[in-house]
Amino acid sequence: MVDPEHLFASVFLWGAGVAFLLVFALPLFFVPMRWARVFQWQLPEHTDLAVYLGRCLGGVALAIVVCCFRAAPDPTAHPLLFELLTLACALMTFVHIRGAIEGRQPWTETAEIALYGVMTAVALQIRWGL
Repeated sequence: MVDPEHLFASVFLWGAGVAFLLVFALPLFFVPMRWARVFQWQLPEHTDLAVYLGRCLGGVALAIVVCCFRAAPDPTAHPLLFELLTLACALMTFVHIRGAIEGRQPWTETAEIALYGVMTAVALQIRWGL
C-alpha cells in the first residue's frame, strides 16, 4: 500500500526496495559469484572469501529491503530508516568513488556512483523534508 499523504516517500521505499531486492540483495545472497560475473568483476582462483562476503552483504541488503517494505505504507513513522538509507548510500557512494580512483573495479561499479549519490540525496530530502 502507498501512503497518499506522503506519496513520494512511500513510492521511493517501494521502488528502491524492489530494485535493490532484484538487482543486488537476492543475487548477492544466493549467487554472489554469478552476480560478480554479470557486473564484470575478474574472479579470483580462490573464491571462498568473496562468496562469504557477497552473501554477508546480500543478507544486510535483504534486511534493509524488508525494512523499506515494512515502512512504505507509513513512511513518516520510520524516520530512522531514512537516516540509515542516507548513511548506507553515502558510504556506498564513497566506496565506489574510491574504487574508481584506485582503478580497482569494473566500469559497472563506477556507474553506480550516480545511483548511490541520487539515493543519498533522495533519502536526505525525505528525512528532513517530509
